Amino acid sequence: MIHLKIKEVAQAKGISQRKLSLKSEVDIKTIQKIYRYPNSIVTTETLDKIAKVLEVDASELIKSVPDPE
Repeated sequence: MIHLKIKEVAQAKGISQRKLSLKSEVDIKTIQKIYRYPNSIVTTETLDKIAKVLEVDASELIKSVPDPE
């Protein structure tokens, strides 16, 4: 299972959901969904837009976690 670390990275950099949405041109509802449900499915395009705003490689925004049994 893939877990998105967008919330953690954004908070560490002091970037709010609103600012992330505006700068990445990703809908605020999508950002809110990612924050609430870090296992959400997102496109590589969305991940790339967010990574550019956060100034990190897209690979730093995901981690693999074991599936719950």
